[in-house]
Amino acid sequence: MTEPTIELDGIGKEYRGGKRALDDLTLHLRPGLTGLLGPNGAGKSSLMRILATVTRPTRGSYRYRGVDALAAPDQVRRELGYLPQDFGVYPNLTAREFLAYLAAAKGLSARSARDRIDQLIELVNLTEAVRRPLRGYSGGMLRRVGIAQALLADPKVLVVDEPTAGLDPEERVRLRNLLGELAADRIVLLSTHIVSDVEATAADLAVLAHGRLLRRGTPDQLLRELDGQVWETVVAPAEVPAVQARYQVGRAVRTADGVRLRVLAGHPPTPDAVNVAPDLEDAYLTAVYGAPAWPEALR
Repeated sequence: MTEPTIELDGIGKEYRGGKRALDDLTLHLRPGLTGLLGPNGAGKSSLMRILATVTRPTRGSYRYRGVDALAAPDQVRRELGYLPQDFGVYPNLTAREFLAYLAAAKGLSARSARDRIDQLIELVNLTEAVRRPLRGYSGGMLRRVGIAQALLADPKVLVVDEPTAGLDPEERVRLRNLLGELAADRIVLLSTHIVSDVEATAADLAVLAHGRLLRRGTPDQLLRELDGQVWETVVAPAEVPAVQARYQVGRAVRTADGVRLRVLAGHPPTPDAVNVAPDLEDAYLTAVYGAPAWPEALR
């Protein structure tokens, strides 16, 4: 079978009262991990629900393997695993019982379901907890159960919405690495508002805000756009508001000498500012809040 492809073109989504969640969004996906970055309320969850065929767009087209997925959603449903942001479980069931229930709902035979569940429990590192009721699981363990249920039918497309929400740092790293491994031979779309969730694993990044796709590219492409435009400077605490009013400030850290600021600007924001290499958080802030400020003479 040929590799899976997703083509979203001109997607719009409006809710009652005229609230616009997505506006003329075009996004084409191939196998690999794509990180969908955006602030809360950007429209990420609406996009994920459309991809999972849980909801329909108000306008636009959605094609999977070249077939209209809005008119004929069965194929994408068979080949897609979905972990929504709010993932519910039956708290009195064990992980194995819960996954067996979902496998039956997906049409897997009892024997193939047992083998697949054994594989997934080991994959998501839940072997020691598999006999415990889900009510005793931590948030990170429940997210791993969510990943396992999304993988039950060995999907060609995996859509995960804010998968690291509520996880501790160790669990975040484990889950990011797992998603990176899974992306070797399938489309993985990871939605998050946390840059560190995707900077080490995503080969493709898309930035969404106010329902619109603002930027798309590889991490290297996004970083090159900011060469020479990121600065660090130390100012007195009283001077911080003036710098923030004029420039986009990414980070502010209090030190013994004052407040160290990371500033996006097309020129040195202070006489002693030092040019530093950009990172993906800088690229994300630029995409969402605008390009660095340039002096009047260079505009």
